[in-house]
Order: sequence, then C-alpha cells, then structure tokens
Amino acid sequence: MAIFDRAIVRLLPVVPRPVVRRISDRYIAGTEVEDAAEVVSRLNAGSLLATVDVLGEETATSDEARAIAGAYLDVLAAIERERLDANVSVKLTALGLKLDLDLAREGLEQVVRDAAARGNFVRIDMEDSSTTDDTLRLYRELREAGLDNVGVVLQAYLRRTADDVRALADLQPSVRLCKGIYVEPPELAFRDAEQVRASFDAALDRLLDLGCHVGIATHDEWLIRRALEQIAARGLGEDAYEFQMLLGVREDRRDQLVRAGHRLRVYVPFGRRWYEYSVRRLQENPSVAGYIAGDTIRRLLP
Repeated sequence: MAIFDRAIVRLLPVVPRPVVRRISDRYIAGTEVEDAAEVVSRLNAGSLLATVDVLGEETATSDEARAIAGAYLDVLAAIERERLDANVSVKLTALGLKLDLDLAREGLEQVVRDAAARGNFVRIDMEDSSTTDDTLRLYRELREAGLDNVGVVLQAYLRRTADDVRALADLQPSVRLCKGIYVEPPELAFRDAEQVRASFDAALDRLLDLGCHVGIATHDEWLIRRALEQIAARGLGEDAYEFQMLLGVREDRRDQLVRAGHRLRVYVPFGRRWYEYSVRRLQENPSVAGYIAGDTIRRLLP
C-alpha cells in the first residue's frame, strides 16, 4: 500500500487541475465563506461540531497576511449570524509569521479578540518545526494577557512534545493533539509509526491528567480505541475532550463516535488556495493520498 501511496503522490504534478478539484471537493468546503457556512450547517444538523480554516499558508506580503486576518473576521461574523456551532483554526504563516513576528501577532490578536467578543474560540494551528517556538510563544502571550478563548496544537511525532506539555502545564491549555504530517529530520521527529503512537498516547495521558481540554485529532483506529479507554478509565464528561477529524475522512467511524455520545469536531478548510492546499497535504502525507485515491475510485465506479 505504501508503494501505491507514493506512486499517487509522484503523479500529482501531472494530474489536471480539474481532476484535483474533483478529488478535493469532498475534503474542502469550497472557495467562499458561504460555502464553508453551508458545509458547517450540514455538519451541525448531523450533531457534529466544526472548526473552519481559511486556506492560504505562507503569505508573501503583509497585505496578504492582513487579508487573511480579515477573512477570519468574516468567518466569525458568519458563524454568529448563521448561529453555527463552529470555531476557527488559524495558521500563523497565513498571518505573516515568516515575514514578521509582530505582523503575525497583530493579526492573531485581532482574530482572538474578535472571537472573544462573539463568545467564540480560536485554535492556533501548528505547522512545521521551524514555527513551533514562535507559535507557543504567541499562545502564551495571549493567555497571559487574559485571553482564554484560544488553544494550541501539539504534534505527537515531534520529539519535543513531552517537554512542551510540561512547559504549558501552568496554563492548563486547550490542546488539539495530532500525529503531525510535516516532513521533519529524524533528530526532530519520530519516524517509526509505533513510536509516534506511543508519543501520542503518552501526551494524551498527561494532558488529561492535567485537566486540559483535549481535541483528540486522529483517524488512527488504534489511537481512537486507546483514547476511549483513557476517557472511560477517568470517567470523563464530554466537556473534557472531543474527537476531531478531517472533512470527508472516515465518516462512518465519525458518526459511530457521535452516536456513542462523544463530541466530534470536523476540520473544514475553504478558500481560493484550494489547489495548493490539496497538493501540499497529499505530498506531505502519502498515506492520505492513497486513502483519498482509493475512496474516490470506490465512489466513481459501480
């Protein structure tokens, strides 16, 4: 299967753009905020929560970065106007982190304060390891400024994650815990799948012990079952955790978890940078490429 996955990734540059669009339609809400609102409304009708992401990482100019911040304000307004059960997830490189830390800080604080005024929440997404220190720094600054409607992401495959959990403990953070998808050198990240699982399991255990609210972001069945064991062993209520999955992925399992009484939030990306996002996500994670390709074939063929 790994050979098939890598073959799909190698073919991506020659796949016509309309074909990539057709494949990505199930996994990206659309290009406009109205498209995202429509998808979130459908998810809410199925007892699912959502977090909305505006596509556009690594902006090239300060004007682009400020435009992305403005787009998030539009999303928050739409969530309030349509009475949707959703929050937002922000990538700092979209807000200009690679251009200027102060620019990213300005945009992030603007979005978080607007969300606070609307009674909403902002998740600061995590990107490659070159951004980790700045991401955690800005998160701490906002929390120490009294803004509690903000959370962060930790990636289990990074060797530093156990230390980051300890460093954040005094904040009792709201954390989305995921495996991580960026390509990192072995001195920074675990490469073995079982090591990544073990790191995820240990981080989840520690975060729950600290009383943190955890977004358990995984499609890995072993990790889902292990998380359910940890939740049951502690007798946790639904306010202590939620499961999180990508739009269009493992929908049957997603719905099973909801029927069993667990909160589940779906990551809903949208925007005009859909092509770059689609190609990058598939190149970064060949197993997802293979999954999507196989799933698309099953849907297209009788």
